[in-house]
Amino acid sequence: MKRYAKVLGPVAGFMAVGFLSLVPTIRAAQPSGDSKEVSSIFVDAKAEAVQLKQDAEEMNSFVHSRLSWQTHAAQLDQIKQHINNTGEIVAKLNNARNAASPWQQQATDRITPLLKELAASVETTITFLGHNQERLATAPYTEYVQANTDFAVDLSQVISDYVAYSEAKHKSEELARKLEVPTS
Repeated sequence: MKRYAKVLGPVAGFMAVGFLSLVPTIRAAQPSGDSKEVSSIFVDAKAEAVQLKQDAEEMNSFVHSRLSWQTHAAQLDQIKQHINNTGEIVAKLNNARNAASPWQQQATDRITPLLKELAASVETTITFLGHNQERLATAPYTEYVQANTDFAVDLSQVISDYVAYSEAKHKSEELARKLEVPTS
């Protein structure tokens, strides 16, 4: 029995060292904890936010033209629809929050207030236009339209940045697994 223990001691030690040397490889092969569903929802949010930004920028060009108030109203309606669509997407992000990684939760927390500010700004613009259809070139209206554009640009940029981060992070993790880079 003692002879058996003498042989097993070094073998067990060798196996433990071998196993411990595999830990970085095993850890590198594990997924990052990011939710694929949430990442996919961010891509949808980006597409909607980009369209929203384009429509807001187009609306901003209207204030320098002699378009009818109906044209302004139609464009605001289109912007409002994009806001509603983005709101539905953000609701999906909030519903998937428990599966989201910490950075995905942070992204959702940053996007939500931007969308709310944009929605409030567009609603103010719609209300103003409803009562002041002949004052499209006045300072209050042009400032509201500019604010809508600024909020839409900010929202689009934040979402686009998070999508780019997600893609870069995923690519980095794939390369780390491929190269068997140890993680800390």
